[in-house]
Amino acid sequence: MIKIIFSDMDGTLLDENGRLPAEFDEIIGELKKRGVIFAPTSGRQYFALMHQMGKYKDDFLFLAENGAYSCYREKEIFSSPIDKTEYMKVLNKAVSLPGIYPVVSGKKIGYVLREWEPYIGELNKYYTRTEFVDSFEDIDDEFIKLALADNERENSVKTIWEPMSEVDTYLHKTLSSNVWVDFLNPEANKGWAVKKIQEMFGFKPEECAAFGDYMNDYEMMQSVYYGYAMENAHPELKKVARFQCRSNVEHGVMEQIRELIRQGLI
Repeated sequence: MIKIIFSDMDGTLLDENGRLPAEFDEIIGELKKRGVIFAPTSGRQYFALMHQMGKYKDDFLFLAENGAYSCYREKEIFSSPIDKTEYMKVLNKAVSLPGIYPVVSGKKIGYVLREWEPYIGELNKYYTRTEFVDSFEDIDDEFIKLALADNERENSVKTIWEPMSEVDTYLHKTLSSNVWVDFLNPEANKGWAVKKIQEMFGFKPEECAAFGDYMNDYEMMQSVYYGYAMENAHPELKKVARFQCRSNVEHGVMEQIRELIRQGLI
């Protein structure tokens, strides 16, 4: 029986307008009756997840920042802070790339340079607590993720991934979308976070389901038995996922959860 469901947000649970499915509350109610935990597992900031689903703050497990910062009942349960020397290597290169905009995720808040202002709408999709800074050097916070965005060309492989390969850093980079590339500690990814939850709560992989659409969901698909790539997922993710479901536009996550309930797996 499935005891926990991990779900990516953008391109997976949320529709094409970034909204939760109309049937979300109903399905969550059914999961709660059956004692199944729902775990939003996203590259989004923790505060952004709470902003959208705060009514479930005492029920959901929130795996934010691609798993690098995770909370349960409004308390941090684990995180993976980045060493300052390493994130400054990435930032020093990033600010030299034309049209690339960094966001540094701290535990307290997200930090951005004023160059972000023309694209604040894109930023606010993923970060609801941010502060403009003139420099990243002297911030009093623990950094857990560095994200780089190509808001203008939306071609993150060419404009971010490839040039950032020149940086001599042990930080792991992950392709989160055609706009975003994220940098985290090598251990930190959604799969690592899922395994941490499995250890903490005693869940076996065959008691876990996960839904995702992009390459930052790759390790998560390998950490559960019931791994579902969305119909709209990256081709490489479909190769590693054991199952597939309909697209986010068709509310594929909700439909598949209903099917798992019908089959008696939940």
